[in-house]
Amino acid sequence: MTNYILRFLDTSNIKKYTEKGGYEGLKKAIKMSPKEVIQEIKSSGLRGRGGAGFPTGIKWESLSNEKPAYIVCNADEGEPGTFKDRLLLESAPHLVIEGLIIAGYANQAEKGYIYI
Repeated sequence: MTNYILRFLDTSNIKKYTEKGGYEGLKKAIKMSPKEVIQEIKSSGLRGRGGAGFPTGIKWESLSNEKPAYIVCNADEGEPGTFKDRLLLESAPHLVIEGLIIAGYANQAEKGYIYI
């Protein structure tokens, strides 16, 4: 787990989350265009948390421009023997929500869902 994620563990309430800098990424993102957000994600080297570790920016960049668009956070915990999704949702739910909102903004999604 990255140090960034570790910073937000045990921030299940919004006050604790914002005290540790939560939602600052969202504030930055909404001052940018959706294309600029995608470029920022590409430049950061952010990768998915699944087994393939696919680059997030490339995934976002390849999405269709067809509307309506939806963002889905897969928190199914379907990989055998892992509990990474549950750990994040229980310990830092606002981190997941903030990421979902940024992804939705960057991809101009109409709605977002968390699949559990």
